[in-house]
Amino acid sequence: MAQWIYRIVPTRPEMVAAATDEEAAVIEEHFGYLQALKGAGILILAGRTQVDEGTFGITIFEAPDEITARAIMETDPAVSAGVMSATLYPYAVAVARDGLAD
Repeated sequence: MAQWIYRIVPTRPEMVAAATDEEAAVIEEHFGYLQALKGAGILILAGRTQVDEGTFGITIFEAPDEITARAIMETDPAVSAGVMSATLYPYAVAVARDGLAD
């Protein structure tokens, strides 16, 4: 199956250090969404940089085609709520620790 990556960036940079209650709730939904993708065997890995300024997150996952991949990205609560902007790219894990990309 094809691999994809989407990069997310906060639409309000101050959110990382000082999220509103609404933003914090959306981020919790975002984490739950990623957990659901993991449970469905779609997610390969997800995470974010550990700096406040210029931070971004990535989600690497499998989908059969770009239409499905884009739907997965756009369904992410952080993206659909406008808390994060996202960009989708085709991707391929080239080298990974044993078991990571299986």
